[in-house]
Amino acid sequence: MLHFRFILRQIRSSHKQALIFVLCVALSLLTLVSLGGFSSSVRNSMLKDARQLHAADIIIHSHYPLSSRLVTAIMDFKEQGVAVGAMVYEFYSMAANPAQEESVLSHLKVTEPGYPFYGRVELASGRAYSEVLTPGSIIVEQPVLDRLNVELGDHLQIGSAKLVIADIVIAEPDRPVSFFSFGPRIFIAAADLDNLDLIRKGSRIHYNYLLKVNDPKMVDRLAGELATVAADPQERVNTFENAESGVKRFFENFLFFLNLIGIFTLLLAGIGIQTALQALLRDSEYTIGVMKAVGATNRFICSHFIVMILMLGTAGTVLGLGVSFLLQSYFPTLFTGILPATVNLEIAWDAVFEGLLLGIAVVALFSFLPLRRVRDLKPAAIFRKERGPAQAGLDQYVIIAVIISFFTGLTIWQLEDVFTGIYFVLGLFGLLGLTTFTTLALLRIMRKTRPRTLALRQAFRGLFRPKNATRAIIITLSASLAVIFSIYLIEQNLQATYIESYPPDLPNVYFLDIQTSQRRDFADIIDMAAQFYPIVRARLASINNRPIDREVERQRRRDNLSREFNLTYRDFLLDDEQLIAGDSLFGKRTEELHQRGEVPVSVLDTVAEIGDIKIGDLLVFKVQSIPIRARVTSMRTRTESQLRPYFYFVFEEETLKAAPQTIFSSVKMDRAKLAQVQNRLTEKLPNVSVIDIAKTIEVLARIMHKLSAIVQFFTSFSIIAGLLIIISSIFATRLARIREAVYYKIV
Repeated sequence: MLHFRFILRQIRSSHKQALIFVLCVALSLLTLVSLGGFSSSVRNSMLKDARQLHAADIIIHSHYPLSSRLVTAIMDFKEQGVAVGAMVYEFYSMAANPAQEESVLSHLKVTEPGYPFYGRVELASGRAYSEVLTPGSIIVEQPVLDRLNVELGDHLQIGSAKLVIADIVIAEPDRPVSFFSFGPRIFIAAADLDNLDLIRKGSRIHYNYLLKVNDPKMVDRLAGELATVAADPQERVNTFENAESGVKRFFENFLFFLNLIGIFTLLLAGIGIQTALQALLRDSEYTIGVMKAVGATNRFICSHFIVMILMLGTAGTVLGLGVSFLLQSYFPTLFTGILPATVNLEIAWDAVFEGLLLGIAVVALFSFLPLRRVRDLKPAAIFRKERGPAQAGLDQYVIIAVIISFFTGLTIWQLEDVFTGIYFVLGLFGLLGLTTFTTLALLRIMRKTRPRTLALRQAFRGLFRPKNATRAIIITLSASLAVIFSIYLIEQNLQATYIESYPPDLPNVYFLDIQTSQRRDFADIIDMAAQFYPIVRARLASINNRPIDREVERQRRRDNLSREFNLTYRDFLLDDEQLIAGDSLFGKRTEELHQRGEVPVSVLDTVAEIGDIKIGDLLVFKVQSIPIRARVTSMRTRTESQLRPYFYFVFEEETLKAAPQTIFSSVKMDRAKLAQVQNRLTEKLPNVSVIDIAKTIEVLARIMHKLSAIVQFFTSFSIIAGLLIIISSIFATRLARIREAVYYKIV
């Protein structure tokens, strides 16, 4: 039979420790539940607005003009009246103010009538997009006006055409967040595309054909039929439900990292739960001793304290869920500029249910060891104030194994990646193990140290006072600060390497999409020595006759083998490269390889690690569906991690010289000359894009600062766990400190 008056009396007598316990339980849930609820809200909003996010029912994407078979299938659907479509071209080019000879790299979006099929392009004038964007006119973002000193009604030179600024774009449905872009947006009518004269052989263009299906039930069937005639993997056919979104991909990757911090906070809060409960039960030791002395059984005592823990755990869980909802309301402000402003916050009941289960599991796991001590307490030892160390039994090792298994399972479940989850758990417990070992060694040294100063000697003794959680405090705060400082040092290192200390000898301007026939004219315009890098775009089809599984590759958090690669050709190493395998770039067996219908290729170690590529492996590339069989003859590595051009795959010149290609160039140029060069390029070679690294670095610095602030916000919760343990320790040792103070006054 339970005596609730006894339970309530115990809570009241140790109300401060009980409060710390409740706060630790709440903290253990706070980060994961709030992130889970927020993530669910964002995903639901994106799913609800998926058609608007992609502006169509079916999206066909390619870096090349659509194949004839695919175009024929699209035309058949349109003629049958089952769908309507519009082509959208996206690429970068220079836009210039001819009146003041100023130019800016811009992100052009050329659209056919009908775009967008869902959502609305919001304009400053409030007028309809289709009404404003007519042949000869353009719609621009505000930064275009600011940087080129132009107004509505003025003309801009884009390529070979002069177009009038008709309006200002505020938002577009399929680009809800302008998180990172090399230039501001400019909308152009498809009727002006030929007049621009910007699309050349090998130019980097995104071809997106958007289809609106009249019968929503036919979307999947039509997409499947189009996919069967598309040139895979060059052309991708997706519906609005499964199409890739840059915003969604970034959000999921960033949330992946924040969940790691949430799990770390959960573990530290669990240590806080255990420490607070130990302090609470120590306050009740005399009560427990009296109860055992008068005949109370372990089962009777433990059942009452288990109910007390359940009551406090429930209070902590409810508090954690409540605060997590409040925290979610702050997330739109915290994530400003990263997520769409249209995200609707909702109570994610699945996250609430998961939070309840998580709260129960955490309280149960971290309460076992303190309750085990209650079972083993001897009344005589309590009354004699004997403090013998608790003996570790099999059950203690079992519960530790269960805790480790629980966190491993939780990590894998949260991250949805088995190997990353295991690596993270190993790293996390490795950090805690190292911190624990260092703490024990430090405390052992301090225990043996006898300072001459009385105050310092008493301070050292205070660390080892009964009921003091010195070890837990040091471990928790050390681990928290280690993570925070690691993140801070990474940020500072990136800041110092790429932003503050950009090497003066490195190129500060990149030129893209130079045609091979324009190389001499380009050299005359810049009038200085420059490095030229030919670029041939291709996809890796197989490794040792094993086809690349593109669906699996796209699940990788970082770089993957499913994307399109930039190949190049040369017979020398760059200044920041060195060979780590092979005696030369292409070896001494090139003639033998050519006789077998193969060509040599040098591979960078970065991509070799991704695909487990080794010397002698056979790689098959497809350049616009034409296969190239390449044998790996050498491995390269980079000696500097700086903003220098680099290529994963390097071929002989004779292999790729005839392939469709563009040229990429980089130079070191002062600001005054850069402005002149930009204007001359806009006039004579309008298809050449100019990337000013200084401005790119400014954008990078702003992004890094924003992401760092978010990470530090979530990491701060792990510090709070350490502070709660400190407060708990202060409460637990209050009477001992008062007793010592009285003794000192007496003597």
